[in-house]
Amino acid sequence: MTMTETRPAHLTDHAPAYGGSGMDELVAWVNEIAELTRPDRIHWVSGSKAEHDALLAGMVEQGTLIRLDDAKRPNSFLARSDAGDVARLESRTFICSERREDAGPTNNWKAPAEMRAALEPLFAGSMRGRTMYVVPFSMGKVGGPISQIGVQVTDSPYAVASIELMTRVGDEVVELIAEGAQWVRTVHSVGRPLADGEDDVAWPSNDEKYISHFPDTLEVWSFGSGYGGNAILAKKCFALRIASVLGRDQGWMAEHMLLIRVIDPAGHAFHVAAAFPSACGKTNLAMLRPTLPGWKVETLGDDIVWIRPGDDGRLYAINPEAGFFGVAPGTGESTNVTAVETLWGNVIFTNVALTDDGDVWWEGLTDEAPEHLIDWRGDDWTPDAGRPAAHPNSRFTVAASQAPSISPDWEEAVPLDAILFGGRRATNVPLVVEARDWEHGVFLGATISSERTAAAEGTVGELRRDPFAMMPFCGYNMADYFGHWVEMGAKADRLPRIFQVNWFRKGDDGRFLWPGFGENSRVIAWIADRLRGDAGVVDSPIGGLPEPGALDLTGIEIPDDDIRELFDIDPAGWLAEAELTEEFFDTFGDRVPAALREQLAALRRRLETAGS
Repeated sequence: MTMTETRPAHLTDHAPAYGGSGMDELVAWVNEIAELTRPDRIHWVSGSKAEHDALLAGMVEQGTLIRLDDAKRPNSFLARSDAGDVARLESRTFICSERREDAGPTNNWKAPAEMRAALEPLFAGSMRGRTMYVVPFSMGKVGGPISQIGVQVTDSPYAVASIELMTRVGDEVVELIAEGAQWVRTVHSVGRPLADGEDDVAWPSNDEKYISHFPDTLEVWSFGSGYGGNAILAKKCFALRIASVLGRDQGWMAEHMLLIRVIDPAGHAFHVAAAFPSACGKTNLAMLRPTLPGWKVETLGDDIVWIRPGDDGRLYAINPEAGFFGVAPGTGESTNVTAVETLWGNVIFTNVALTDDGDVWWEGLTDEAPEHLIDWRGDDWTPDAGRPAAHPNSRFTVAASQAPSISPDWEEAVPLDAILFGGRRATNVPLVVEARDWEHGVFLGATISSERTAAAEGTVGELRRDPFAMMPFCGYNMADYFGHWVEMGAKADRLPRIFQVNWFRKGDDGRFLWPGFGENSRVIAWIADRLRGDAGVVDSPIGGLPEPGALDLTGIEIPDDDIRELFDIDPAGWLAEAELTEEFFDTFGDRVPAALREQLAALRRRLETAGS
């Protein structure tokens, strides 16, 4: 049958039967995309388990997924992507605001009309021979006070199955749209139409790729990639880039943060959000197993947090996602046993290695590699192969509810008590420092950086700026984003306290001075003591440091000299860093908030006084 014969009947038969102008608008939009992309079939995704299972079975039959051994990894699958489609593509990610200055210097910009002109011929007929899936999804529980909804149309069943793990999918979302709720439109195609009778490939994609955001009309259009955040548009595209614009306009915040509940031995609970750039221990903190007796950490979210002012004068936060899309390499029993236990079953793995007995493996999962594997490209691999068995950006996608550390009420909004910022710094930044006030805390977030550790990343020791861990994910001018943070300080009577942490400071001999991992609970415990008012601070030019002896080091042996070095403040080194911060601010011109310029000037004055 031709598409014009099947599409209207399919919509009539399978679109949820809700009336109202919102439903009419949704159906008209789906029709419009179908007219452009010309799929053979349209399927409205209901989110049922039977539908999800059928989707997975179809991908196994197609060769997109390999079913793992059910005894070792129940209901789990391995996907191998095309070698040219393995990661998020910042160089092909665009913010298409009407004005270039609204995108800012840290984003790629194209005028909306120019981008639409480039995309239209690519999308024209791009879904021929395929099914176009209509996926209604909610970020946050359906109907929640901080939740947002959207619809993704896609020709990738892999994307559909992943969205079903990462969001809440189903007819309840369509009902909200029918009733007039605001929704975000997201369009995705792998960009590989099929001619009549042509066999498909296991991982369809296109060498030409675009991930384009239209913040003024709340749209995302992604072409050519089937991988990760390029295809799961609810994730970084919606939950951060578009949501950050919604937050700016509506008075809330979309942040690249984890969210945890910390419970002390007396049963007092504190809620902590934390922003860390990549390779800085974010997932480890989200699933922390404290080494301090009596302390407990519950996971609320591992990657994204939305924050809104509450009626009681506090800021409230949710994790808008329903799953974890985690980096596999480096995740192991010695680094994050909670994550490993989460992956017992019901997982979609991508670009990890396959064991001879039908399980998966990646670097860091175990101390010793198996004697033989099939690597992420599908080739034989042995430990002396001289190449990784799993791609460095290989992933697992799994429901958050499976984590043994997940909080029973993890889908509910919680009042924020503290916000942490951290980077990977071998020098200068102490183990923990408390901001003097909200504006000083915003300054700490705006100056997050990590030191480059390999020549491949640039000049070794050079600072890689990633303010608020949002550099690749802010949907508008980052200087205006700094200003939004400053303004949020006036929207609550009881603001979260802000801290900066650094697990990665090294001694002169190159050793890490702090053991990290579960021992980071000792820093979290000091922060909790500060929130209760049970611990004092020593003032320093950069903020408040723990009083000598305030960190509970019971059960571990760290030399006194290492502790002193962990909190050493070198005025000369910090003054040099202040110069670099000014250079960074200057890249935004006069849009940097005056409050942050004043924070930088005050830091310099304190450092000069301390160094004199």
